[in-house]
Amino acid sequence: MNEQQSSKSQHQRSPFILVVFGGLLLSVIAGFTALGIWQLERLSWKLDLIARVDARVHAAPVPPPERSEWQSINAAADEYRRITASGTFLNDRETLVGASTELGPGFWVMTPLVLADGTTVFVNRGFVPSDRRDRKTRPDGETNGIVTVTGLMRMTEPKGSLLQSNDPAASRWYSRDVAAIAQNLGMKDEAPYFIDAEAAPVPGRGPVGGLTKIVFPNNHLVYAITWFALALMTIAGCVIAIRHERAARDRR
Repeated sequence: MNEQQSSKSQHQRSPFILVVFGGLLLSVIAGFTALGIWQLERLSWKLDLIARVDARVHAAPVPPPERSEWQSINAAADEYRRITASGTFLNDRETLVGASTELGPGFWVMTPLVLADGTTVFVNRGFVPSDRRDRKTRPDGETNGIVTVTGLMRMTEPKGSLLQSNDPAASRWYSRDVAAIAQNLGMKDEAPYFIDAEAAPVPGRGPVGGLTKIVFPNNHLVYAITWFALALMTIAGCVIAIRHERAARDRR
């Protein structure tokens, strides 16, 4: 094949290659744009979630859900709702769950609260450091008789943390798994949620309530800008490539 025939063959293949390459670039641009739009939708959803949770946290407390309502409880509609419950603490059945807080490492004190109707709601009474894990070190912090607890409704945390699984047999708890804790204590009729108690004066050495952290990571706008920027960069690259190709053709 002589030089003229080779040049003609390359010229014939060139449009096909450009069409395929152009289609791939259009797919990439469409993908980046779609991801950017999706992140904007996620941003709108996240802002709405933050607004709804903020309204719940600052609303007046309401009574706990009735037993008949337990099956309909879900995180989207109920988590962080302020509730007030009255009952009797079973202090001798408290369960300690590993915690890391602004006060340092230690434990959440999960105590069953028996309501008037016989149902049980676990209450995260608050934080104690490791040197106060034994109930005997904080007798003044235990409340007997009928008590009223106000706090935030939280959803159960099954199985354990991301790094460690709960070990009921060894009484090692890394998440507030209400059902598993109740089963380990031989209890029934427990609510499928727990209450994070609000801060309140506690005599003695704790527990310290009111340490709930309500944080919703919201980087969706940054992600959206990144995807749109990648789409624009790809478009710019296409324009430069087209201009370069045209210039090369004009020189032939």
